[in-house]
Order: sequence, then C-alpha cells, then structure tokens
Amino acid sequence: MGNLGFREILVILLIIVILFGAKRIPELMRGMGQGVKEFKSGMRDGESAPTEEKKDAAK
Repeated sequence: MGNLGFREILVILLIIVILFGAKRIPELMRGMGQGVKEFKSGMRDGESAPTEEKKDAAK
C-alpha cells in the first residue's frame, strides 16, 4: 500500500481529465502552484516573527 505504479498514475490522470476537462487542468495547476507559494511565504514569515518578538522582549 502506498506504492503507485505507472498504471495507477495513468488511471488517476485519466479520471482527472474526464472530470475537469483538458482546458481546466492548467488553471487548476496554476492555482495549486500559487497556493503552495503563499504557504511557503507564510511559513517564512511565521518563522521570522517569533525572533522579532524575542528581540523586543530582551530590550
């Protein structure tokens, strides 16, 4: 369980094409890419915020 072979991936891609259509897939992928980019940006902002609070508390 958990090992995806070539056939399984092909079936999944075929189902996605049937459900969403070939024209909508680039839009979906673009949206997912933007979501990942925003998530990474938020993680970087979240990591830097506590260090700034510690600096303010040390003063």
